[in-house]
Amino acid sequence: MSATIKLIYHTAKVRLGFLIMACALTGVAVIPDHSLGAWQILALGVAVLVASSAAGAFNQFYERDLDVHMKRTRSRPFVTGRFQADRIWLGGIVLSLLLALAAAAVATNWLATFFVFMGAFTYGVVYTVWLKRRTWLNIVIGGLAGSFAVLAGSAAAGATFSPVAFIIAGVLFLWTPPHFWSLAFACKEDYRRAGVPMLPVIVDDKAATLTILAHTVALVMLSIAPLWYGMSWIYAFGAIVGGAYFLFACARLYIAPGITNAWHAFAASIVQLGLLLVAAMLDGLLVG
Repeated sequence: MSATIKLIYHTAKVRLGFLIMACALTGVAVIPDHSLGAWQILALGVAVLVASSAAGAFNQFYERDLDVHMKRTRSRPFVTGRFQADRIWLGGIVLSLLLALAAAAVATNWLATFFVFMGAFTYGVVYTVWLKRRTWLNIVIGGLAGSFAVLAGSAAAGATFSPVAFIIAGVLFLWTPPHFWSLAFACKEDYRRAGVPMLPVIVDDKAATLTILAHTVALVMLSIAPLWYGMSWIYAFGAIVGGAYFLFACARLYIAPGITNAWHAFAASIVQLGLLLVAAMLDGLLVG
């Protein structure tokens, strides 16, 4: 039983779901004087986590024919047969998403629920089904999934397009490509064998790493902008320290392209976003 639960955890990409949940909670935290109760915030967070996990499970369900060609993914349950890719699994994924949307609707409002849906739809359908096998822009457009989570939080708090929330949503949009392209650079041969046109597969190393660095410069510059809208030194610390670390890792990857430096850039992207989100939430709780 515990082994099955562990497989479900990894199949649904629950760790990624917690990150997306943090994006939604950040969208709430940066809105001052909102009237949401603790149960509403908790319900929204769980709804985003479940919706993201449903999209992650569908991603593995749908991509099992690609995953078999990649060392990193060939042991996934839908590839090995531990989980049968049948209507029962597909129905469970859809039901999970519907329950998440219902919880968001009851706890918050229709607009927040719409953004929760759009986040899952963007990752599960737009990225996974429509774009991943067709264009290197797959993850650029797919980056909207995290942005929708931030907007779900701000919409739930009654300020959908607050400048700070909108800027952080933009940071998420710019963050996703260098995050995934760093991973794709490290696993380039996997993606080449699977026929997935990730940027590092279709251009040379210098062009790929320069694009990663350019995206990182843009997102770090944008992440500083909330300081002009009242965010305090707490947010500034997280944004600047995390941003500097991510920039350093991407610059090193550009100067010396290689698998090790690509993994370092990938790890740095997670550190950068984690510091940014935690600092934004603390700023909202302690200062806002």
